[in-house]
Amino acid sequence: MILTFSLLGGVVFSWLVIGLVEKARLGLSLPQAMLYVPFKLAYRIEDEPLKAARKAKAPVIYAITHQSRIDPAAMLSLLPDDTLHILDEASAKSIWLEPWRELARTIAFNAKHVFVSRRLVRVLKGNGRLAVYFPEAVEPDVKAFRLYRAVARIAVQADARIVPIFIGGARSLPFSLTPPAKAPRRWFPRLSITALAPRTIAELVAASGEHSTTASGALFDRVAEARLASTDLSRGLFYATRDAADRVGASRSIIEDVVAGAMSYRKVFAAARVLGARFQQQSRPDETVGLLLPNTNGVVLSLLGLWSAARPAAVINYTAGPANAAAAVHTAAIRNVVSSRAFIEKANLHDIVEAIEHTGAKFIWLEDVRKSTGLWEKLSAALFWRSPLQKQDADKPAVILFTSGSEGTPKAVVLSHKNLLANAMQAEARIAISPADTLLNVLPVFHSFGLTGGTVLPLVTGIKLFLYPSPLHYKLIPEVARKVRPTAMFGTDTFLANYARTAKDGDFSSLRFIVAGAEPVKAETRRIYRERYQAEIVEGYGLTEASPVVAVNTAIHGREGSVGRLLPGMRMRLEPVEGIEDAGRLWLSGPNLMLGTMSAERPGELQVLVDGWHDTGDIVAVDREGFITIRGRAKRFAKIAGEMVSLGAVEMMAQSLWPEEHHAVVAVPDKRRGERIVLVTTAGNADAEAMRRYGKQAGAAELMMPQDIVKVTEIPMLGSGKTDYASARRLALEKLGIAEAA
Repeated sequence: MILTFSLLGGVVFSWLVIGLVEKARLGLSLPQAMLYVPFKLAYRIEDEPLKAARKAKAPVIYAITHQSRIDPAAMLSLLPDDTLHILDEASAKSIWLEPWRELARTIAFNAKHVFVSRRLVRVLKGNGRLAVYFPEAVEPDVKAFRLYRAVARIAVQADARIVPIFIGGARSLPFSLTPPAKAPRRWFPRLSITALAPRTIAELVAASGEHSTTASGALFDRVAEARLASTDLSRGLFYATRDAADRVGASRSIIEDVVAGAMSYRKVFAAARVLGARFQQQSRPDETVGLLLPNTNGVVLSLLGLWSAARPAAVINYTAGPANAAAAVHTAAIRNVVSSRAFIEKANLHDIVEAIEHTGAKFIWLEDVRKSTGLWEKLSAALFWRSPLQKQDADKPAVILFTSGSEGTPKAVVLSHKNLLANAMQAEARIAISPADTLLNVLPVFHSFGLTGGTVLPLVTGIKLFLYPSPLHYKLIPEVARKVRPTAMFGTDTFLANYARTAKDGDFSSLRFIVAGAEPVKAETRRIYRERYQAEIVEGYGLTEASPVVAVNTAIHGREGSVGRLLPGMRMRLEPVEGIEDAGRLWLSGPNLMLGTMSAERPGELQVLVDGWHDTGDIVAVDREGFITIRGRAKRFAKIAGEMVSLGAVEMMAQSLWPEEHHAVVAVPDKRRGERIVLVTTAGNADAEAMRRYGKQAGAAELMMPQDIVKVTEIPMLGSGKTDYASARRLALEKLGIAEAA
């Protein structure tokens, strides 16, 4: 009995001591500190950001992302005790939460408290504090989004500051509000609290750029930024992938291909460690290693192995031809290239290999590594799979990609671990995805969309990834989709339209959504997937220099014809363009913007991004709600008789007139008017008069009508699925007999 009382006394004394420490450290009241102790001990909460949040000058609204049943208890313990908490109905009635509800004022959430907001405005104007618990969903439905509108309106009327709060790890708790299939449970995950700096709605709207968003949109974006900020970008891609393995289970099947089958996180890391050790032996520290592989498990293992060994991976576009492959090796100063003999043989890439070897680079063949791997190497890798081979630095280059060159010579874009991880997490903060999803990736990793969206995002979020080696297998991919049953897919309009032509009705029926980029999505493509498969195509916008996703439409924030709204954490500005009144040249900044570029003139030398802003070269319009509409590349505008004409707009007219065909609109020299427009098309019945009549009905200016039509059997395409405008222009010049210097 004495021992029992001694133990109980010790527990109470320890509890009191820890409570007093937390009281002094965070400035809590004693009751708050004592009720916070169980959470602090059980979940080892990183709570330093709450110090600044507590000191936020009133009036203030704490915008809390509500992920689990313990969130209100934690916030009642940590926020100032004069805060009014608006609780959901379950929390307001829960018996176990009663001690915490005594710590501050609480009211149950209902329509009157939100939409009849005078009382809450009065509370705030009296230097009050308000805690609002927002739904966890990154794509709230229309009903849930009303809360954002109501709170934004209250904040504007009271001139209150917004402090978004996100509890990282709470989604995995046993008390999570998310179904277990979407958030695998862990009893005692480590929690971390993120709290952003206080900002008024006016400040948030102003910070969104020259072209502002609505008050509710600004609030929604700020809450999403807190979610993004909860990710420690300094951990890099190796540790971020390992963190995902810890969350969903190391034995979970994470990647699969048509050759090697499925692999768990543990097997992936073990195999990557074996490869990384070999890559390390054959290269110098921080040396760039080339990667010439298709979409198979091998490319994931090689990437992870290179990252483990702290070697950047330069992913070579094997569809761009021998000259471009050799230029890539030269530009990135590559001495070793990882590839597979079986792949080279099957894809008939011997000319690529020969061109690369001619530069002096050597090949590391995966087959040779596999054959020479001993038992000790395999055992060591299996034992130490959790540890990288070298110290990780998220600010260092992770990947070098080579731009598609649709308008000219490709250049090398250098992306850091932080860039890629930030972009994956930006996408996760905007699109509703979870470990319950299966992603079918047909886009090659030399395509930035295929790398980040189709490879990095699944690895760091625990989404099952099925890799298919080529997007050009139009008849086979629908059959694969029928077997794999993916819920998500990435693609381009060209690829998606071709899959739909050969697919059977049930092939893509498992899809929830498709994210399309690289080129505008045609209305017909969108209609087919919506009507036949009940799958929505959400259109986005990206560029390699931004890792690549910049903006995307979602269920709530979606507008046909636009590419969506800017991702969380990004900023934009528009520069005026002569001859264009309602749009401007887009500049971007954000954590996903590249480290810099490399050029053939200065191989291996990083030319850093100046002052963090990047000129996209795209002409865009932005409406009052922040939706971005792409008018075209700056290079995709022709200057005719002093007027700027969008070649993309002309191309869309041709596509509307002859929807079953493919078209490319280019500008060629013209002695009289500077430039003239040429339509390169597969439409055998295309004629200038039909185009002119259609344009007149659509209200298009006479200047937009093509002066020449060049008919071809096939439009030149890049391996990424984009139109090869450089080749299309050369073809037009050749067919019309026009000299470049004309």
